[in-house]
Amino acid sequence: MARVLIAGCGDVGTALGVALAADGDQVLGLRRHPECLPAPIIPVRGDLATGEGLAAAAAGVTALVYAASADGFTDDAYRAAYVDGLGRVLDALRGARAPLERVLFTSSTAVYAQSDGGAVDETSPTAPSGFSGRRLLEAEALLLGSGFPASVLRLAGIYGPGRRRLIDEVRSGTATVPDGLSIYTNRIHVADCAGAIRHLLRLPGSSADGLWLGVDDEPCERAVVLDWLADRMDVARPRRVAATGAGARQRGGNKRCSNARLVSSGYAFRYPTFREGYAEVIAALGLASRPA
Repeated sequence: MARVLIAGCGDVGTALGVALAADGDQVLGLRRHPECLPAPIIPVRGDLATGEGLAAAAAGVTALVYAASADGFTDDAYRAAYVDGLGRVLDALRGARAPLERVLFTSSTAVYAQSDGGAVDETSPTAPSGFSGRRLLEAEALLLGSGFPASVLRLAGIYGPGRRRLIDEVRSGTATVPDGLSIYTNRIHVADCAGAIRHLLRLPGSSADGLWLGVDDEPCERAVVLDWLADRMDVARPRRVAATGAGARQRGGNKRCSNARLVSSGYAFRYPTFREGYAEVIAALGLASRPA
């Protein structure tokens, strides 16, 4: 039985923890306010910003999943969450002489700066222009140089229950599409985030080491996704706007990320494209008016 510590146990960590516990693992969910975590996750009160509670949580841990998120979209917040927080947990594990067999860090495709719609995989160059990508790369390097068996899962835009930003933008009429531009986006359902992490934790020996891309099977033009959502909910399609200035900028760049390494390792997506995933979310909200 593994003893898994999930540091920053939010919605992805909770879904993961429930799945791992069902497998028979002992799962500790660390967060500042852990009382909301469902059984059978063991709630652990801890603060990644101060180190409070980390030493006690580290005892006997065989696997760490570091899935923290920043408190805000600032350089200081990203450094605190991803670099300083990860460093504190690794120090706590060293101090506890934890019998670690795997450390997995959830990073982001923000580490890539590609903006020409080209294909990206784990070997593609990383030269992010923004602080978010730079801090994530700093955290990745910290882990990969730590001496622990390490995996880095670079996740694309996460969606699913409770993550309905695009749905709300389409319904409210605030979503727009730059006219005449092909801007690619990449996604992964929250259930597949948890599923991919669980899969990597189960891979034997060093086969889980290194970099992985956590994206679904279909990088897709933003316009196609938004139009599909509008048609599915029977609302007006997003307005086309001039492809200049703010209308042409896309947070997250413009790239087509490949999940080939993850799939070839044996992972099967529950939601292979946005259609399966968003159809379920829309149906659960009672907003579907057309078949998928």
